[in-house]
Amino acid sequence: MMIIDPHTHVWVNDPRFPWPAENPSPPAEDRTAEMLLEQMAAHGVEKTVLVQVIHYRWDNRYVVDVIGRYPEKFMAVGRINPEDPAAPDHLSEWTEQGVHGVRLSPSVDASGDWFADPARMNPIFARAESLGVPLLLLTRPPRLSDLVPLLDRHPDLDVVIDHMSDAHPGDAEERRLLTDLARYERVCVKISHTWSISDEGYPWADTHGLVEEVYQAFGAQRIMWGTDWPVCLSKAEYGQTLSVVRDHMSAFIAAEDMEWVLGRTALRLWPFGAGGS
Repeated sequence: MMIIDPHTHVWVNDPRFPWPAENPSPPAEDRTAEMLLEQMAAHGVEKTVLVQVIHYRWDNRYVVDVIGRYPEKFMAVGRINPEDPAAPDHLSEWTEQGVHGVRLSPSVDASGDWFADPARMNPIFARAESLGVPLLLLTRPPRLSDLVPLLDRHPDLDVVIDHMSDAHPGDAEERRLLTDLARYERVCVKISHTWSISDEGYPWADTHGLVEEVYQAFGAQRIMWGTDWPVCLSKAEYGQTLSVVRDHMSAFIAAEDMEWVLGRTALRLWPFGAGGS
């Protein structure tokens, strides 16, 4: 079974990849691709998708550098400024450099209302759709209602809901908002962040009911695990984010489905070894 981690972040303090002026407090410690490769090797993870870390804002040069040096191990998802009218063209430019996907992170307060503006969002969704790259969405469940009309307008776009939208396991309405998206056949969900939304220690059993509900709604071919390394390290070891799925969720994820959850779903969206974008 090939194991592919579809969600990690890397960064480095290096003047070749400067921190943007709007980030006055960049991370002091590096989390480089080489450090990640060590974790992958130790836990049998074959390939990884690098998701552009917010510290760099819209400058994706470090992940572009990494995928250029390790094309057999990494693919990348970039960021663009969603409030910039030129955002679709920026997505095209980064895609030409090997980036395969874009991530949007609208908050649920007024600062994220740009996501509800069709004039801003439709061109970005349309460009990702035409380029054939997935769009990742990091947001909380209340914002998912703004996604629905965009999905209706762009049926050929692959959309990935990161971290189950951090729906609270005990909130029925948040769970409904998430699982209702299963009617869109090109929406996938990462069943990650159980360590973040749990009120318990490993294996975060109070979240397994939510994961099972997502699994039943979307099916194995539209869900995938993910570490969120190094963010996970505040609450979980790299290996635990894998073993919680492989060893503990096997109680409700069928054996024949586990290969999809641990690798094949991600491989369908990120064609490693197939020329990237």
